Amino acid sequence: MKSGIHPDYHEITVVMTDGTEFQTRSTYGEKGARLRLDIDAKSHPAWTGQHRLMDSGGQVAKFSKKFKKFGLG
Repeated sequence: MKSGIHPDYHEITVVMTDGTEFQTRSTYGEKGARLRLDIDAKSHPAWTGQHRLMDSGGQVAKFSKKFKKFGLG
């Protein structure tokens, strides 16, 4: 490997949505950084089988308003 062109590879802490934590090595952030996940296998509908509607920034409301006349909202 060429020296000086690769990012620093160090240990970080990953925090799952339920609060559990684990240590891994990554190029993310600085040494000792904490990566908080917004969604993971414990909360994603593809793995849980439960559909949760998350309205990020009012997108669902915007869709409903726009397509109300078509009976889609």
